[in-house]
Amino acid sequence: MDIAGLSMSMARQNSLSEVGTAVLAKTLDTVEANGAGIVKMIDAAAMERSVNPSVGSNFDMVI
Repeated sequence: MDIAGLSMSMARQNSLSEVGTAVLAKTLDTVEANGAGIVKMIDAAAMERSVNPSVGSNFDMVI
């Protein structure tokens, strides 16, 4: 049994696992930031509707 090869293979697998976890953490941070931005836009739209309730409620469409 090649102990050195096994050790190198296990170290490489550990490194790939750590990289995958880091990428997943960064993706989660990005998704959280995007979600916070969406919530902020929804809150801004709700504020606009409270100030001008008629804005956006009706529209004329000509075909």
